[in-house]
Amino acid sequence: MKLDDKDTLILSKLKQDASKTIRTIAKELNLRPSTVHQRISKLKEEGVIEKFTIKTNNKAFSENFIVLMLVSSEGAIIPEAAFKDSHIKDVFGVTGEYDLMIKMKFKDVEDFNDFILSFRKKYNLKKTVTMVATVNLKEE
Repeated sequence: MKLDDKDTLILSKLKQDASKTIRTIAKELNLRPSTVHQRISKLKEEGVIEKFTIKTNNKAFSENFIVLMLVSSEGAIIPEAAFKDSHIKDVFGVTGEYDLMIKMKFKDVEDFNDFILSFRKKYNLKKTVTMVATVNLKEE
């Protein structure tokens, strides 16, 4: 699906605040509410909009210990089900020495330690590098 200027503007408004009503977006963009509704429906149907969600405060949600982990699978198979754990937020295939980069969130270092020891053993991971975030400058 090719996005036009109206689609891009609607998506921009939704990215800023997905709780905005269709009527509010229409008013801000000087469009008819029915036009905004039809375009959002089409964007959902075409898979441009995958889902609507919220962003929570990490500290309030007890997920203020953020870890990025590089994984070299070295022949080990990590099933997709492994990534459904609530600590795992994002998983990317990457190029170079490692195969995956995983973003995870935990309550504290003990919570992380328990998870990582179990995760490495369960999936027979020989090589990982973990990096702990020390300050959150921007996160979407």
